[in-house]
Amino acid sequence: MNLEQLVSQARQGDDEAFYQLICQQQQQLYSVAYAFLRNELDALEAIQEATCRSYLRLSRLKQPAHFRTWLTRILIHVCLDELKRKKRFAPDFPDGDGLADPDRKQWEHTADKLVIEEALAKLTPAYRSIIILKYFEDLTIREIALRLGHPEGTIKTWLHKALATLRKELGKGW
Repeated sequence: MNLEQLVSQARQGDDEAFYQLICQQQQQLYSVAYAFLRNELDALEAIQEATCRSYLRLSRLKQPAHFRTWLTRILIHVCLDELKRKKRFAPDFPDGDGLADPDRKQWEHTADKLVIEEALAKLTPAYRSIIILKYFEDLTIREIALRLGHPEGTIKTWLHKALATLRKELGKGW
């Protein structure tokens, strides 16, 4: 059964069809959620929330052929909401690491990842989404444009600006 048929059945109240739709998308959903949240449990919770939201709003989907894009957008919004919530409740830790790590290379790698994640967090949600979809999900400009519902030219412009912002934030050493 093709995607449009499953969406049509799900819209008519067929829970099994909706379940099949979600199962077909689970790997892609997890990849997107994990790229945003960088935590397995948070990613799974975001997928669960996006699944609930999409189930409740399935009647609002205008074109069944765009189910994947629609679902991805819902998931991205859930992830952004979670990041905002975490930012509000993030504890302030005193300076200094306080932990001795014998493996210096692992520590440096972790520190680099944290610096990159921090720089990504400073990007606008639109720019961050494009960077994640392009470099973490390995999507083409066309695929990103379809997923986000913007023209390819806009995506290219945003990608260029996002990369320029990251370069400026990270400095010349990157």
